[in-house]
Amino acid sequence: GGWLLLQNCHLGLEFLNELMDSITTEESVSEDFRTWITTEAHPEFPINLLQSSIKFTNEPPQGVKAGLKRTYSAVTQDLLEVNKMPQWKPLLYAVAFLHTTVQERRKFGPLGWNIPYEFNQADIAASVQFVQNHLNDVDNKHGVNWSCVRYMLGEVQYGGRVTDDLDKALLNTYARVWFGEHMFSEKFCFYKGYVIPKGNTVEDYLQYIEQLPVIDTPEVFGLHPNADIIYQTNLANETFSTIVSIQPKDSSTRGGETREAVVQRLADEMLEKLPPDYNPHEVKAQLRKMGAIQPINIFLRQEIDHMQLVISRVRTTLTDLKLAIDGTIIMSEELQDALDNIYDARIPKLWFRISWESTTLGFWFTELLERNQQFSRWLQDGRPNQFWMTGFFNPQGFLTAMRQETTRMNLAKGWELDSVVLYGEVTKMMKEDVVGPPPADIGGVYIHGLFLEGAGWDRRNSKLIESAPKVLFTSLPVVHVYA
Repeated sequence: GGWLLLQNCHLGLEFLNELMDSITTEESVSEDFRTWITTEAHPEFPINLLQSSIKFTNEPPQGVKAGLKRTYSAVTQDLLEVNKMPQWKPLLYAVAFLHTTVQERRKFGPLGWNIPYEFNQADIAASVQFVQNHLNDVDNKHGVNWSCVRYMLGEVQYGGRVTDDLDKALLNTYARVWFGEHMFSEKFCFYKGYVIPKGNTVEDYLQYIEQLPVIDTPEVFGLHPNADIIYQTNLANETFSTIVSIQPKDSSTRGGETREAVVQRLADEMLEKLPPDYNPHEVKAQLRKMGAIQPINIFLRQEIDHMQLVISRVRTTLTDLKLAIDGTIIMSEELQDALDNIYDARIPKLWFRISWESTTLGFWFTELLERNQQFSRWLQDGRPNQFWMTGFFNPQGFLTAMRQETTRMNLAKGWELDSVVLYGEVTKMMKEDVVGPPPADIGGVYIHGLFLEGAGWDRRNSKLIESAPKVLFTSLPVVHVYA
């Protein structure tokens, strides 16, 4: 009749099958007996155990209001009164606001943080403890040491988790803008409508938090309003993706054509359009003509090798899939995944692992043809006047090769690779206007295919401007990159 608690079961999945057997085969089980299981989501969690359980999920609260509410629900009156200095209560609220902000930015993906960090209750607890200790040590003559407070919050308490330089700069900016003597003035606010409330009891703070908006504009966190469009789009895509993945995979569809027949037809169409394999001897011969040891041609060879890998993988998968549908070979797990994904217009896992991201299979396949076309033309007709840089597997390698090339051209002047840096200049040309390579005295390359996110481009005056509302991406003109 007791209760059994098993924690972190995603770390011991094999035991769960034993547990299921024990519970189902035991003849006399007390009516008061319960098993609690805590686990993180895991694809290999036994499905029969999951289906026969009552599920609870504990999600972090969404929004500033919910985040602050959660923090202040755990704050006691004793903590509010632990220090008599007037700075203590506003500082406690500001730390709570910072904590909520760093967590909320995660939902915006790479727009929020370059690397998603697991900020948790330990971070806010340590920050509150630090602020408390610091105020206890402060003498009235010198006041709060703000550079110390900012350093501890931006570099140590929260910054200790952060590994990316730009993310670190963002955290330090929050610390600089929100923590200082100015935070006690009447005009101070985190964002319009989000101020530090005045109160003496936890109830006062909870009452203020209660009247905050349920849905926050991304501007509260210092993001462009369009960030919300991206968040909502990703959320919708994720939801639809989940719905599609749990649809019954029966053979027939409403129109009478079976799933297998639809996929077979699509496989035939793709195989027909798929480019031929590269002939290694021809590739070598062409590269030798162009100068096989030039850095940019070494880069081209690596890209062609990768492209050949993708073409071979696509051809093999589609050919095997057709044979499996006909019953000639056994339908493996990977081929089943390919069948399901092609039917749902998504990229099969086998292809995605070695290729690039795309919203649908149609866009992905079109890009395969366009990428291949760029490499084939380059190989046949020699170096192009401009490059579609976003069509490379390794764009950084392309820029490195260009730096090496420029360094070699200037060896007589004593240039060394380590001291050569990249410069980018946005031209006024669109890709159709490019008729020749960049000026020989400057060198470098013309590239196209770049987009701006959250900003527009004024072509006449060559400068960044605010993007039009609801416009997520702005196409950039041709960029001249040189070293």
